[in-house]
Amino acid sequence: MMNDHACCAPSGDEPPIDADPAVFPAADPGAGARAREGAVALPGACFDMGSEDPDVNPGDSESPIRTVHVEPFGMMPTTVTNQEFAVFVDRTGYRTTAEKLGWSYVFSGLVEGAAGPHVRGRASGTPWWLGVDGADWRHPEGAGSTIAERLDHPVVHVSHDDALAYCSWVDGRLPTETEWEYAARGGLRRARYPWGDELTPNGEHRCNIWQGRFPDLNTAVDGWKGTCPVNEYPPNGYGLYNMAGNVWEWSADLWNSEESEVLYVMRGGSYICHDSYCNRYRVSARTGNFADSSSGHLGFRVVVDAVRSPLA
Repeated sequence: MMNDHACCAPSGDEPPIDADPAVFPAADPGAGARAREGAVALPGACFDMGSEDPDVNPGDSESPIRTVHVEPFGMMPTTVTNQEFAVFVDRTGYRTTAEKLGWSYVFSGLVEGAAGPHVRGRASGTPWWLGVDGADWRHPEGAGSTIAERLDHPVVHVSHDDALAYCSWVDGRLPTETEWEYAARGGLRRARYPWGDELTPNGEHRCNIWQGRFPDLNTAVDGWKGTCPVNEYPPNGYGLYNMAGNVWEWSADLWNSEESEVLYVMRGGSYICHDSYCNRYRVSARTGNFADSSSGHLGFRVVVDAVRSPLA
């Protein structure tokens, strides 16, 4: 079954994985302490959420602009990296959804012509997404690919359950989409991007998105055809990196509540986002996907609840 946002986030044509309910690893006190120490403290505040720009995607429910309040919380400055996820797997033995299924979606431009990967088919309606046997977080493009040179890149091919499992281990959680948008704005009011209203101010690339003619030609003038390091571009005003582009980020919130098609919200856009078909790298943009979906452009970052002083 495909969702209506497949251009941004493919989901399987096959039934969900037949598995026991997810059992998350117990929290690791050391990992939790490191998460809290590394998180950027964000104060509670009211902000203008959403957008009424003419290029808002129909059906995405970005508008109207409304004033919302968020409580104080902490957010990791980057998405979870391959190195961080490897430590989690090494210490817990966790197996991701893609590993259990034996395949995941990979963007065709990163696979076609490469020796080794076995392609089981193309996603319906979005032929640039290939179902590749053996594609998972360790093997982003399938058998023969490796993360050895990408340890500082975001972990990908992680489902919503995988993200929750990691968050549980570090005693954290996924952000609500309100928290995510508040953080992504970096203190700017109603700006289109985490750094302002211009996509490339003074000709400078500020995020990892598609360059060229999608899906046939990626000039990679921003320096990357696939994922880039999690801190590749300057941070926003709150010190958070890559809140636009690179990889989509899972949130804690449901896209809808229909029993037959429960999707979770994703934010931020990815390296294949392009304004010719999808400009969802704007800070207000949103899309959704099924909890068991995974792909080569989908990751997450961790938030922690605010730590209040006992003397406050």
